[in-house]
Amino acid sequence: MPAMSLTTTPPPGGADATRAALAWTHTARFLTTASRLDQLPAHELPEIAFVGRSNAGKSTAINTLAQQRQLAFASKTPGRTQHINLFEVGPRETPQALWADLPGYGYAAVARASKLRWQEVMADYLRVRRNLAGVVQMVDSRHGFTDLDRQLLSFVAPRVVNGEVKLLVLLTKADKLNRKEQAESLRRAQEVLGELSTEESDIGITLFSALKRQGVGDAAEILQQWALGAMVLPDFTPPPAAEPDDEPAAGRA
Repeated sequence: MPAMSLTTTPPPGGADATRAALAWTHTARFLTTASRLDQLPAHELPEIAFVGRSNAGKSTAINTLAQQRQLAFASKTPGRTQHINLFEVGPRETPQALWADLPGYGYAAVARASKLRWQEVMADYLRVRRNLAGVVQMVDSRHGFTDLDRQLLSFVAPRVVNGEVKLLVLLTKADKLNRKEQAESLRRAQEVLGELSTEESDIGITLFSALKRQGVGDAAEILQQWALGAMVLPDFTPPPAAEPDDEPAAGRA
């Protein structure tokens, strides 16, 4: 089985690259909200979706990456945020990516009909959303992949396996584990994600703690690389060569 990328150490860019990536994620700003896929705006920017079980720390992770306290709304009742929220990232005049904050899943207090509707919305988004470039899945490091986590992962798995969509798993609340427990959490996650690992797939795992800022810089670098790598840049046409001067230019020796 091909080796899988484990982002347990800083990416090779070094401290300067980390600072640049965090400056980039800090530009995140609210764009719009939608309760159905057909309400999402049409655009050509790469989208990065944030998904996770209720109480896995998804909103906290987004706010930490953006270095903003209230960018992503965290409901006091987990599972009650029933919209897809989009955020622009990059220069205001020329945004470079959109972050899509999908509703948390799996909270028992939400009515069954609502659960099923949002499961269908998220499944459709992950399966067919054309602009989807990457998925960040929050998994509580203390519990590992639950059945619901695996079910959600299955929606996007075919696109991850063929390399169409990149995947980063943040093992959240890592500060609540000791070093041995953190290593075991990583090992268990690697076992699950190994099933999706192919020559084409791009899968990363990192321990993440908003409180200790563990993994924040690593994740920011990965997200920036995803966004800039997915952008379609216009073809560059070099300017025509200048005609040689008949007379020397003024001031030229």
